[in-house]
Parts: sequence; C-alpha cells; structure tokens
Amino acid sequence: MKKRALITGITGQDGSYLAEFLLEKDYEVYGMVRRSSMERFDRIDHIKDKIEIKQADLLDQFSITKLIDEIRPHEIYNLAAMSFVPTSWNQPVLTAEFTAIGVTRMLEAIRYIDPKIKFYQASSSEMFGKVKEIPQTEKTPFHPRSPYGVAKVYGHWITINYRESYDIFGCSGILFNHESPRRGIEFVTRKISYNAVKIKLGLSKELGLGNLDAKRDWGFAGDYVKAMWLMLQQDKPDDFIISTGKTHSVRDLVDIAFSHLDLDYKKYVKKDKRFFRPAEVDLLIGDHSKAKNELNWEPEVSFEELVKMMVDADMELLKKEYADEL
Repeated sequence: MKKRALITGITGQDGSYLAEFLLEKDYEVYGMVRRSSMERFDRIDHIKDKIEIKQADLLDQFSITKLIDEIRPHEIYNLAAMSFVPTSWNQPVLTAEFTAIGVTRMLEAIRYIDPKIKFYQASSSEMFGKVKEIPQTEKTPFHPRSPYGVAKVYGHWITINYRESYDIFGCSGILFNHESPRRGIEFVTRKISYNAVKIKLGLSKELGLGNLDAKRDWGFAGDYVKAMWLMLQQDKPDDFIISTGKTHSVRDLVDIAFSHLDLDYKKYVKKDKRFFRPAEVDLLIGDHSKAKNELNWEPEVSFEELVKMMVDADMELLKKEYADEL
C-alpha cells in the first residue's frame, strides 16, 4: 500500500521540492491550498498531474478537519505560513493566525481524526533572533525579533505540547535559511540573483538592499526537504536543526552573484533604508550535528554552488521573459 502524505504550502518553494521528493519515494501526494483569486501553481506545474490539490484553509478548523478525514494521510507536512518576515511587521495579527494558531488547528484535527498521523512542523532559525549562543543548537533559548519569529516559536512549542500531552508523533525541523531558484522574488537571495541578471542584460541599472552585513546560514532547499522526510521515518519524534554550519553575509552573496556575471557589485548595489528591519537579526548559524548523527543527514550543495545555480536559473528565465527586448 502506498503511503499518503498531505503537504500544506505545496505551492511554495519547500512544498514543491518536498512533493517531488515524496513522489520519487512512491507516495500519494496531496497538496492543501486555500481559495485565492491569485492562485500560483508555477512551482508545481511540472508535477501537477501526479499530485492531488485540495482546498482548505489554516484559518478554518472545519475545512482542515474535513480534509484530513477525507485523505487519512500517514504523514502531514505543515509548511504553510505567512513566511515573508518583513510582511509580518505589517500584518502581525494575520501572521499569528496562520503561522501560530494554524499549527494548533492542524494538531487538533490530527488529535480528533487519527492521533497516529505523523506530523512535521516547519520551525525556523528566526526563532533564535537575538542569539544567545553561537552556533545555535536544539537547546539554544529563543529570542525572536519579528512577529514571524514569535509566531514560529508558538508553532514550535504547541507541537511539542501535543507530542507530550497526546502522544502525537510531532516533529519540528528548525530550518536555517534555505534557498533555490524557486524562492520568491521578494526574498533577498532571489532579489539579488534576479536583479544581478537584469543589470547584466541591461534591463536595470542598480539594486537597492538593506543590511549587507547581516549573516545567515544558507543552504539549498532541495537538500533540506529530505531532512523533513527523515524526521518522520524515525522510531521516536524529535526536533532537529537543519543547517550547513557555515555563515555568510549578504555582501558575500552579492559578491558571488555579481562576480559570476563578471560584474563588480560595488558599481551597482546601493544601500536603501527601506529594506532595514525594525529589529535586525545579525547572525544565524546552526549546529546540525544531531541531524547528522541521528538522521544521517548532511547538506550537499555548497553556498557558492547555490548562488550560481540561482543566477543561472534567473538568466534562463529573464532571457525568455525579455526575448523581444534583448
């Protein structure tokens, strides 16, 4: 019998890579999407005939419960969230509804329908925020610095609470920054790769960025979804940091992206105060040794390979998009 998996946020970066991965493992894959006037399925267009899309909403308990009862999945991967940190400052209440309370609604549905369903919660390195130690481990205290980070802390702890209270197989993956050519254009990594290519092609003259000295632990999303799956294959549920253990600044990322195109970023990149956060997270770097030892997981794509992969993908995309102008 095939295993059935339900992915919330299947149209996002991680959801699309996870769906691909699970299909390769011969799963029946269901994706939960909410009714929207602007549904975007471009990330999963190539596998749409192999998965089943179902409508439900993290804000609506009944729709979630009804969907889980209908599918009866063996595994649920909760990747849906209000995931863009700057937006969480403008919509803090909605962020809490999706990213925090939405997790409780998923867990309540599992508790009601079938407590044996395995549950994966997408936690985030943004929970560490103003970091208490370097590198961060599963035991590092949280000090979130954005409404998004705060909501993620709630989602993380409510998963632990249901695990301890109701014996639900709930795991949280504390994923550090992970990127890919499928990353949304509003995120700094993709903003850099996309705009560097636009400048190279003569479609743009400069790029405005915020804090170039902020440091992150960046990995490839395609590597990280494997870790999500591995967590749900263990005998006991637990929480794991998924990271590369290496840190790079936004400036490093800019330098690699522009150098890959034979450009000097200093001629094109300008600091723009609009892109500075009200409370900055300066340095995130994760210790993934627990995942290495217990899950036998290691990142495969290097930071430099990741940035070049994104630049190359955007070059292909923009050449098609602006074929008439080039």
